Formats: sequence, C-alpha cells, structure tokens
Amino acid sequence: MSQVRICVDAMGGDHAPGIPVDGAIAAARELGIHVTLVGLEDEIRKRLRDGGGDGLPIDVVHAPEVVEMDEDVISALRKKRCSSIRVGTTLLKEGKVDGFVSAGNTGAVMATAKMVAGTIDGVDRPALATIVPTLTGHAVLIDVGANVNCKPHHLEQFAIMGSIYAREILAVKNPRVGLMSVGEEEGKGNELTKEVFKVLKDADLNFVGNAEGRDVYAGKMDVIVCDGFTGNVILKVSESLIDAAVNLLRGEIEKGLLYRIGYIMARPAFRQFKKRLDYSEYGGAPLLGIKGVCLICHGRSPAKAIKNAVRVAGEFAQMRIADRIRTEIEKTFKKETTK
Repeated sequence: MSQVRICVDAMGGDHAPGIPVDGAIAAARELGIHVTLVGLEDEIRKRLRDGGGDGLPIDVVHAPEVVEMDEDVISALRKKRCSSIRVGTTLLKEGKVDGFVSAGNTGAVMATAKMVAGTIDGVDRPALATIVPTLTGHAVLIDVGANVNCKPHHLEQFAIMGSIYAREILAVKNPRVGLMSVGEEEGKGNELTKEVFKVLKDADLNFVGNAEGRDVYAGKMDVIVCDGFTGNVILKVSESLIDAAVNLLRGEIEKGLLYRIGYIMARPAFRQFKKRLDYSEYGGAPLLGIKGVCLICHGRSPAKAIKNAVRVAGEFAQMRIADRIRTEIEKTFKKETTK
C-alpha cells in the first residue's frame, strides 16, 4: 500500500500525540504506508525520534492549534482555523493525502470534514459506519452517531453506502440489508421506520426486512441501517457489555485453582474470542458520504487501532469507495426521478 498517503491527526485522542504517532510509526513500518502527521511539529518530531520513526516514510505538517476532546464544535470551527483537524482535512480536499484519520473530537472531525472536504453529490448527510462481530462473521452498522434526527431518504442513502462498504471491504457479494426496528413485521416501529421500510423495499438493494436488537450479532444481515441516535446507543451498550463480560469472566477465573487451570488450557480460544470483540482490530469508523476518505477512531484508541485505521483508510482509497458511493447514489437518484 506504499502508493497511498494517509494523514493522521497527531493531536487527536486522549493520549496525543504519543499514541497517534506510535500508530503512524507502526503503519509505516509494518504496512509500508506513507503517513503524514499533522499537529504540533516539535512534539511530533520528538515522539518520532523516541519511537524509532527516523527513516520511515513519515512526514510532518505543522498545525499550531488543537481542538480539545470536550470542546464545543461550533467554537472549534469558528476560532481554530489552524487546528490539526482543519489542516488535515484541507490536505485531503487538496488531494495532497488520500485519507484522513483522527481519534480527536468526533463532532469536530465530522463537521470539519463535511465543511472542508464536502459531501458527495446526492448525499444529504454523511454517516458513520462501524463493523460489528456476528455469529457468522461481521456486519456493518450504519449510522452510529453522525445523524440523530433523520428522514426516510437519509436512511436509504445510509443503506446504499453501507452495502458498498460490506461489498467492497467485507467482500460480501450481495449484502443483506436490514432496518433496525422493534419487530420483524413490516408494520412495526415508529413513523420513520415504517416509511423507511417502504423506501428500502422498492430500492435496488437486497433488503431482507426489519432487524430486532437480537439480530445485530446473529449474522442474518450484512448491513443494519438505523438513525444515528439508535446506532450510537447500540454501539455504546455493546462496548460496555463486552467490557463487563470480560471483567466478569476474569473474576470467575480468579476464584479458584481449577478455574485458573481451565483458563490456561483454553487460553488460545479466549485470545481469539477477545480479538473478535476488540474494536482496535477494525481501526475506526469511516465517515461515508464525504468526498474522500475519513476515519474517526475512539478517543482512547491504542496505537494498534490507529495503525489499523491507517490500513483501512488505505484500502478505502485504493478501492475508490467514495467514487463507488457517488455512482450508486447517482443511479438511485436517476431511478427515483424517472418514476
């Protein structure tokens, strides 16, 4: 993937610039990706020297301002025009990098990417997508926080973008699309889901109907569509449940010698289980619908997550996912206007 150049926000995250720089070093060393680090140059270069980054395909672009993790989004957009987020998305818009990765203030990254890079023609609202593990593999959950209030055509666009993600990145030939609701029947749900059901049923998608909460991890669907409010709740509950399950299991193992011996015997299985649930394996959540590639990571992301986000950003750039989304959206728009 050496032909792509990915920009990493070195000032984004709970442990910046250390973790983002370490992740960039790992991506450059292990994946051969050219990384551009943007942020406070002196701090970045010191971390690069300390982390053994000399000689790797990494360059640094200075950005004198930092958007704090809890900073007001509107204030950051108006007052910090030289922030690492703004500079990074500007590099993306100008074509100087092929993708942008940040573990910074999620709202600020989304708003800046939309404003600076712009949205694909026909996409009203970019959406955040994430990969969730299922009993049969993986599924795409979209939207997980970018759009709290939605209209039916927004979710139709999410479904199209999620299908492209599943097809191109997860290699699912004909992704099964489900609509998150409170029952399997067509008439179940609120006014929004009832209207969206009608739209998706007529769309050029492999729509398989409503999805209930129990279907998220069942593997019956490859793409699960919802508004950002619902998706974010699902995501946060899932993360806390995974953490609770791991801690409860650890507590049980520590209760007795036989349990500890059993754990030792089953350690490979536990490691694989933990790996499947580890969000850092997937890097970050792509913001689908903007002109270019933008991945947003957890603020507490470890270096491994940043490295994998750089990898995924490179894959998105190589596969020209944004162009594919534009083509599919245009096709849908033309079909609807000729009805």
